[in-house]
Amino acid sequence: MGDHRQARGYRMNSLDVHDEGLTRAVLEFARQQRLGRGPGSRPFTIAADFSYGTYRFDAVAAAAPSVHGYHDGRNEALNEVVSAVFPAYQCEFRGDESPEEALLRFKRMLRPTIISRPPAPYLRMRYENTRTDGGSVGPSHGFTTHDVLLRELRLLEGAPGSFVEFENASGQVWKVEWNGSWLVNGAVQDAPPSETWVTSVLGWP
Repeated sequence: MGDHRQARGYRMNSLDVHDEGLTRAVLEFARQQRLGRGPGSRPFTIAADFSYGTYRFDAVAAAAPSVHGYHDGRNEALNEVVSAVFPAYQCEFRGDESPEEALLRFKRMLRPTIISRPPAPYLRMRYENTRTDGGSVGPSHGFTTHDVLLRELRLLEGAPGSFVEFENASGQVWKVEWNGSWLVNGAVQDAPPSETWVTSVLGWP
């Protein structure tokens, strides 16, 4: 029975595409960048400037053992020395995610084991709609998806007093309102926010 206390490793899981070249490239990139290594490593560590073949990924991310839990309940010693690595997009991470935020993103939003996945940008939002009576709870931004943001932006028209406020991975915040005309951060706009604009400000590659 091996002693896993000193040896540290990486693991990449893929459920849909089995591309050995991509897997080797991700693992080698993670080793070169020493992702997730060293004292004080965060729940997510990310290295940019990754590319391979025709894939659109521009980064590799590593999830800490407490986030991925790949060996939980089966081999706790091994779980503690393995980082889960996966090809990713820079727009998906802020870099200061708490353990709880990282766990939510990894388990429910990023789908790291799906190679054919589209980007899942880091996106936090709060909103209120006077026409649909929909809205978020409290003053804080909560994690959501690109599709939900687009839907709520479309629903603003014809709902005076409504707003959508959202934040990207860089911490930039936009507040979109409709009060007979469109406002973005208080500036009047000639047209509603387009999907192209939204994907651009979210850093979509």
